[in-house]
Amino acid sequence: MTQPKKIMFVFGTRPEAIKMAPVIGEVKKFPDWFESIIVVTGQHRQMLDQVLQLFSIRPDHDLAIMEKNQSIAKIVAKTLLGLETLIAGNKPDILLVQGDTSTAFAAGLVSYYYQVPLGHVEAGLRTFDKWRPFPEEINRKLLTSLSDLHFAPTKTSVSNLLKEAIDPASIFLTGNTVIDALLRIAKREYDLSQLRLNLDPKKKMILVTMHRRESFGGPLEAVCRSIARLAVAFKDEVEIVLPVHQNPNVKEVVKQALGEIKNIKLIGPQEYEPFVHLMKVSRLILSDSGGVQEEGPSLGKPVLVMREKTERPEAVAAGTVKLVGMDEEIIFKTVAKLLKDKKEYQKMSKAVNPYGDGRAAERTVQALAYYFGFKKTKPKEFAAK
Repeated sequence: MTQPKKIMFVFGTRPEAIKMAPVIGEVKKFPDWFESIIVVTGQHRQMLDQVLQLFSIRPDHDLAIMEKNQSIAKIVAKTLLGLETLIAGNKPDILLVQGDTSTAFAAGLVSYYYQVPLGHVEAGLRTFDKWRPFPEEINRKLLTSLSDLHFAPTKTSVSNLLKEAIDPASIFLTGNTVIDALLRIAKREYDLSQLRLNLDPKKKMILVTMHRRESFGGPLEAVCRSIARLAVAFKDEVEIVLPVHQNPNVKEVVKQALGEIKNIKLIGPQEYEPFVHLMKVSRLILSDSGGVQEEGPSLGKPVLVMREKTERPEAVAAGTVKLVGMDEEIIFKTVAKLLKDKKEYQKMSKAVNPYGDGRAAERTVQALAYYFGFKKTKPKEFAAK
């Protein structure tokens, strides 16, 4: 009987853990085919640990690289050195990484140095601007060059890879595993009262998240001014909930600009489960996050993206996501229109889901089985509805 193939999962941030969790769960269904080795870097420490607990994932190795205010170079260097030892000791048959973090890039580089095949979950996303988002755009482009298997979430991602002369036989259209995770958590009962937000059921709730490096400074201040204006202009109609990122470049600016406005509720960073349920009860979402652009439309919520460019254009094309940048006036006017114009809101709130159907992890694992010869046919491609 053939020995199970060793799959080394490497991730370090909360979004990576959320999107990798369904794949880890699916791999465990096939112990005759695969053996999992789970490595976390701890690039996000507390937020990562919360997700590990939520999805009952127990890492085999923890590099614990987290250090306050460390540079990107330091993250990459510590990940390289830590993984070098683990790869040499465990001799995996393939490494799996997710997305576009510095952890993922460093893992991909080590896999290349040790000639271990690399699988890239959520491959092919592009903005075609190396500075937006920074450093993610370059991380994912370099990972494409390093990868042997490309698990693309959408047809757009597949097209991007083909334009870069990636072998079509190495590309698998799976859908995005974030939808697998989202649907699982959204089905659970969750009592939001434990967050002690005291939300007024008569008011519409706007959920806001922001954390991007390229937003620091003037752009973030402009966003805060627009949020303050919205809170004042619609004080009898809306409440704004803003989980504040702990980076001092965000935290200090947000608290100073918005901390004294009564219908703005500044709360700490939320674990994934309560955040999903906050999205469910929101009227609309303002965010610079990548994952929220996928999750919001899946829950039927309009998402206004506070970025100049997005690597997720599918929902923009579908009309459930709009790019508003970090311009104070554009943000204010766009939100105001959605609050006042029911037809405009309904047009955006259609539950269009171009990103997944909850079976992306299944397709990913079947693709791995095909790659290693356990299955004779490629899995059927994801088809957006």
